[in-house]
This record gives sequence, C-alpha cells and structure tokens, in this order.
Amino acid sequence: MNIGDAASQSGLPAKTIRYYEDIGLVNPGRGVNGYRRFSESDLHKLAFVQRARSLGFSIEECRALLSLYNDRERASADVKTLARSHLDQISEKIKDLQAMQKTLSELIKHCHGDERPDCPILEGLAGQR
Repeated sequence: MNIGDAASQSGLPAKTIRYYEDIGLVNPGRGVNGYRRFSESDLHKLAFVQRARSLGFSIEECRALLSLYNDRERASADVKTLARSHLDQISEKIKDLQAMQKTLSELIKHCHGDERPDCPILEGLAGQR
C-alpha cells in the first residue's frame, strides 16, 4: 500500500510517517516506480509507535521498545525496566507541574485583580515576593 493508504489505516499523518522512515523507525519497501510500499508489518510498527508515543515515550524509547518487541530472546525485565524508567519520569513531571500549580495559585490568590497597578503575580515573577 502507498503512504496515503498507510496514513489512512494508521491514523498518522503522511508527514509523520515520512519522518519515522527518515529516522529509521519504519523501513517500507520501494516499488519499481520508487514509491513507498507499506506492508502489514510496517502498519503494525506504525500503530505500535503511535501507541507508545501517546503514552509519552520518546522517539529513542520507541526505538528501544521496537527493538525489544522484535527480539524474541529478550527478557521481559528489560521491557519493564524501560517502562518503569518512563513512569518515574512522568511522576517527576507531575510533581513539577503540581509545584507550578501551587505557586501560580498562590500568586493568583494574592492578586486583587482590580484597577490598582500593584500586582503580586508580576512581583512574584520578578522574584520580589
């Protein structure tokens, strides 16, 4: 199938599929005319990467996951280690976002939001609070 069909079936934009090809995540064959020819295996890889990306895995993590997926001699512990590491990163981001939320909430709470020029939000951003 061509890239348009692959895009339609995978739900990914053709531009993303081309990018994934450029960085070696998928390697579709080429027809005599030079056009890409995607196989069912290529579609499966695209779906795999799309699901992994939707969980926040980086491109390099997706590459590692694909490699582990294709390695029938792998230990599931290797996959779990990679997933656990990613989960730890997500947990750290959540903590950072919660700290940001708390700080911004406090700044907003102290701002009168009226016609006066003094603003605790701007003071806080300037490091004056």
